[in-house]
Amino acid sequence: MTNLTVNWNYPTAIKAGPGRIRELPEHCKNLGMRRPLLITDPGLASLSIVADAVQACQDAGLNCGLFAHIKGNPTGQNVVDGVAAFHQGSHDGVIAFGGGSALDAAKAIALMVGQDRPLWDFEDIGDNYTRVKTSGMAPVVAVPTTAGTGSEVGRASVITDDEAHVKRIIFHAHMLPAVVILDAELTTALPARLTAATGMDALSHNLEALCSPMHHPMAVGIGMEGSRLVHAYLKRAVDNGADLEARHHMLVASSMGATAFQRGLGAMHALAHPLGALYDAHHGMLNAILMPYVLKANESVISDTMTRLARYLGLEKPSFSATLDWVLALRESIHIPHSLTEIGIPGDAVGKVGALAVQDGSAATNPIAFTPAQYDAILSDAIQGKL
Repeated sequence: MTNLTVNWNYPTAIKAGPGRIRELPEHCKNLGMRRPLLITDPGLASLSIVADAVQACQDAGLNCGLFAHIKGNPTGQNVVDGVAAFHQGSHDGVIAFGGGSALDAAKAIALMVGQDRPLWDFEDIGDNYTRVKTSGMAPVVAVPTTAGTGSEVGRASVITDDEAHVKRIIFHAHMLPAVVILDAELTTALPARLTAATGMDALSHNLEALCSPMHHPMAVGIGMEGSRLVHAYLKRAVDNGADLEARHHMLVASSMGATAFQRGLGAMHALAHPLGALYDAHHGMLNAILMPYVLKANESVISDTMTRLARYLGLEKPSFSATLDWVLALRESIHIPHSLTEIGIPGDAVGKVGALAVQDGSAATNPIAFTPAQYDAILSDAIQGKL
């Protein structure tokens, strides 16, 4: 196995390699933290990897606190509560530790600790980001424990507005964590089902970046290689969670996907966001199920791109169909359901979600500007499993 320990500086400082969580106190200190707040989700908070991280910080002289009141789809109230915990403990920095939900919530909390406006005033619309008082933002060290969202290298957080039943994107360039630790050892206990769903989420980011009509050649290159890493390593990680090489490369693919989607996302996410807000469904699983239906709907525009991807992946008879068949075979091999019905999304979602999908920010960079009716038609097919 090749040496997996490496430092990268794109798009931020990334410390990659098994066991590098041991460097956490050092990176906190280098950012001026003396009283960091480790933010995670309730499931992880009870595990030894969180207790060990907190203890390591304390042993190094850092007064490290813990906040774990984060939902699977983090809400505005979660952020408010986290800000209160930050101030109550007189903390001076944030350790974002966990899956995409914990990372998104932690980044939003780090933003909000120094603001005097409500959270939704910083939604990614127009020039709202200019309202942020950057001097009040807390530094962030991000430690992902799933290979999916890539939130550790993102400049935004997706937060659910419970009152409006929509997901809103909070954005500022300074939300990008200052240091990222990609330690595959932290992901080995992730169950196979979540490994599969989060891995397909990473693939959705790479694929949608490839399909975006925006001009960003660097993102295209990253999306291609990120997709190849998923092709080579996702099934290995699902089949054997202790496979450190597979786990490492899936963490890298996840970070690559979130870097690539600077080029934009598309209809997978435009549908997954409202579905997640309305039905509290797992974001990665939604993207995994929606993927082939959206690819098929976009076929007339993305056929050449998917043919190029098929060549890069080494698929037989490279074509759009070859790539679609690969996606379907990969999903089946890691036990992703074929329809949304299988995860409890009801038929009456059709007629509600299409209008919300059009309004979602991800819709702007889908290669086809679908109407609400077209989005509802894609959703109907995904509910019925009709491809």
